[in-house]
Amino acid sequence: MAGTDSGRPRITGGPAIILVRPQLGENIGTAARAMANFGLSELRLVAPRDGWPSEKARAAASGADWVIDAVRVFDTTADAITDLTLVYATTARQRDMRKAVEGPDEAARQLKAHIGEGTGESPGRGSACGVLFGGERAGLDNEDISLADRILTYPVNPAFASLNLAQAVLVMAYEWQRAAGTAGTRETFVDIPEMADKAELLGLFEHLETELDRSGFLKPVEKRPVMVRNLRNLFHRAELTAQEVRSLRGVIVALTGRAYSRPQDPDG
Repeated sequence: MAGTDSGRPRITGGPAIILVRPQLGENIGTAARAMANFGLSELRLVAPRDGWPSEKARAAASGADWVIDAVRVFDTTADAITDLTLVYATTARQRDMRKAVEGPDEAARQLKAHIGEGTGESPGRGSACGVLFGGERAGLDNEDISLADRILTYPVNPAFASLNLAQAVLVMAYEWQRAAGTAGTRETFVDIPEMADKAELLGLFEHLETELDRSGFLKPVEKRPVMVRNLRNLFHRAELTAQEVRSLRGVIVALTGRAYSRPQDPDG
C-alpha cells in the first residue's frame, strides 16, 4: 500500500526491536520497513548470519533508510540488552520458565507505560525497553528467553503458529503505535474539504424544488411537503461539501437549460 509523504514529520522512538541471529538481509530489511510504518526506529541485530551492513536489507527496507542507517550490531543477546530495563521475548512455543506471558496489545501498553516513566539520565527514551525476535529457522533459544523479563506470544492459530520475521515485527509495531497514540488520523492523510453551510444547502433546495415544480414532479400538491422533506433529508445525510453543492446546482442548470434566479418577493 503506497502512501509515503516525505514532507510530513517522521514518527520515531519506541522500544528497541532486537533481531537475534537473523539469517537473510531481506528479512532484516522488511522488518525495518514494518518498523518505519508504525513509528519504531531503533533496530538492533545480534550476530546476523550474513554480516552487516547489507545491501539486500537496505533494498528490502523500501526507503526506511533511517532505520537501516541506525542499526547497531552485537555479538550476543546479553550485549544487546545491557542498557534495557524491560525486555520481552517473542515465542510461540511453551517454555518451562516461570515468566509472565502477554499478548501484543497488553505488551504494547506495558512498554508504553515503561517508556513514559523514563529511567536514569534518559527519561522517556525508547532504549529503556525492547523486544527480542528469534531467527527465521528456530526462533529464540531458551538462553535468550531466560534473559527477558516477560514472554510475548501472539494469538495465532494453535495448529499453525508460523509468522515470518517481518510479520512478527509488524504485528508488534502496529500494537505499539496504537498504544502510543501516534497512529495517523484521517486528517493526517486527507485534506478535508469545506463542508457546505446551511445557506448553500438552502440555495440548492430552492433551486431543485423550483425546477421540480416547473417539471410537474412535485404532484399531487397535497404530497408536495412530504416529497420535499424526503429530498432534503436525503441531501442532509449526504453531508455535502461546498464544491458538491456547486456541482449539483450546475447539473440542474445543465439538465434544464436555465440559470437559476431566486424568485423575487412580491412585497419586497
